[in-house]
Amino acid sequence: MTAQNQPRPSRESAIVIGGGIAGLLAARQLAQAGMKVTLVERRNHLGGAVGAHLVGKLVLDSGAESFATRTSAVSDLLTELGLGEKIVSPNPTGSWLYLPDGPHPAPKTGVLGIPGDLADPTVREILGRAGLRRAKFDKHLPASIGSSATTLGELVRVRMGQAALERLVTPVVLGVHATHPDTLELDSIAPGLREKMRETGSLATAAMMLRKASKAGSQVAGIAGGMNQLSEALVNDVIRLKVRILTGYDAIAIDRDPATGRWTLIQRQPEIGLKAAASSGKYIVLASDGPNCTRILGSHLPGAVVPQVGAGPEVALVTLVVDQPELDRFPRGTGLLVSEQVKSVRAKALTHATAKWEWIKDAAGPGRHVVRLSYGRASDDGPLQEVKLYDDQLIQLALHDAQKLLGVTLNRSHLIGADVVRWNGSLPTATPGHREKVNTFREALKDLPGVTAVGAWLAGNGLAAVTADTQRVIEEFIVTQRGEKTSASKDFTA
Repeated sequence: MTAQNQPRPSRESAIVIGGGIAGLLAARQLAQAGMKVTLVERRNHLGGAVGAHLVGKLVLDSGAESFATRTSAVSDLLTELGLGEKIVSPNPTGSWLYLPDGPHPAPKTGVLGIPGDLADPTVREILGRAGLRRAKFDKHLPASIGSSATTLGELVRVRMGQAALERLVTPVVLGVHATHPDTLELDSIAPGLREKMRETGSLATAAMMLRKASKAGSQVAGIAGGMNQLSEALVNDVIRLKVRILTGYDAIAIDRDPATGRWTLIQRQPEIGLKAAASSGKYIVLASDGPNCTRILGSHLPGAVVPQVGAGPEVALVTLVVDQPELDRFPRGTGLLVSEQVKSVRAKALTHATAKWEWIKDAAGPGRHVVRLSYGRASDDGPLQEVKLYDDQLIQLALHDAQKLLGVTLNRSHLIGADVVRWNGSLPTATPGHREKVNTFREALKDLPGVTAVGAWLAGNGLAAVTADTQRVIEEFIVTQRGEKTSASKDFTA
């Protein structure tokens, strides 16, 4: 720990509501600044979507299994926590797309499925003659075409056509973000893309430039042994910093005493009844999901600045550990993203974990494989949603889908272990206008003494976005409350 991060004697106290990665980061930073910190989490575990589970005698990630490398925010954090030497890159084989006409290797240029090189044979194979011809209009269209697009889908459609949107971009975006590109705010999901397109006059060139601007190597990285070690290390660190941790508590409301300026959090433990308890502190940091944050803050801010935030679609992740030597040849690379037009498969994505990560392959051993299938699209709102199935039914469906996607026989006789993990609201959706609403909300928070907010619904999805945003916001919050100068020794830009 550097000298500037050494805890110093202080009577300041802070309450952090939410024990996911954003909440743990906030609590850690506040404690490093010398504050007495209480962390309140409604679940009985910390780390949010970064956790672990035991499947087929293997300890695997139950949620996030990688992080984006477009910034050094996560890798720097891992190094601080003593995990830097465990950072690993995935198998460079790459992923596939599963389209109505079958599986295809995914292009390795561009971003979010937007091809950076239209001469790539895999792009030609996926789009076909007519689709490729339309996509090539991109380099001949004026730069103004699409410059006013508000969603990713609108931009791709007007620049490259419907085939590029349906067969390249939509499977990638739905598989990763669980939302159709027609409903995703362009500047939130692809910051900088519009500006690069205006500069170059081509969406393909802009996508290629953003890809090349990323750090060398893979676009993502992981930790040997699992990303769950990040949560464990953060929890250990906040305990070392003497953060008081309360799990199993619902945050009901907050109120401020105008005489002392202190905030009081009203909370309860539903598992042992509805009796309320209270904690107080000079500062409040909300690190919960969007709906919960806006509910708690709603009465303290003008209604016009409180964004109406949806919880995001429910997602179910089905992990299968199977004995099937035919998978040793990695028939579909590191996994597949599935087009919503495919009716024979209900999963939106499949990760072949033993093909993607060498550490999982070594832990599993020859002939044994780990595959993880993801279910739950925002567009699936009918009575037959896969995420509403019982666990055993969902496991059976996952075996069927994995067999179809991977092209090998998979049934109950191959199954060594399985688990279903469900996340509700873990992927907030950035609809058009979301970024502007977030900026307005954060400006309004500056007029609320001693309060700030962090989390994926404000920062954007992914560990890279959440880590960089939380560090920046909490640093600025501490500086503002104390009237100090910002630290020049650390770059918090995303």
